Amino acid sequence: MRTLLSVVTGPPTILLTTALVVLLCFWLLVAAGLTSVGTFDADASLRAWGMGGVPVAVAVTMPTAMAWFLSAGGVLLLAVCAPPCAVTGLLRMLLPVAALPVAWRPTCLFVRPLHRLFPDEPGLPGRGRTRDHAA
Repeated sequence: MRTLLSVVTGPPTILLTTALVVLLCFWLLVAAGLTSVGTFDADASLRAWGMGGVPVAVAVTMPTAMAWFLSAGGVLLLAVCAPPCAVTGLLRMLLPVAALPVAWRPTCLFVRPLHRLFPDEPGLPGRGRTRDHAA
């Protein structure tokens, strides 16, 4: 357990840990009803990154969480299995940086089916009614 805490709070994984804590706080605010999932949608468009069609918060949370797990798992594996040397230290520093692009591709694949849950335009309020409803 001490090794795990050392890995997630040590450099450079602490950057992803901090991002994950910020995202956790954001989702707690969403769950409490103090903000909405679409809060950042007017500020950014992720279509060029292959993650369009879902709220920005969802598209940012997924690669951050995946990158954190990849980074923490990789660094933890290095800490347990690899002898301490210069190469291990370099790999430990590069894993969090490499984890972000590695997490990007599965995120694009996971976001694609989620597009149906977050339509661009809400349905019309009178949808399915006939025009001659009063007749």
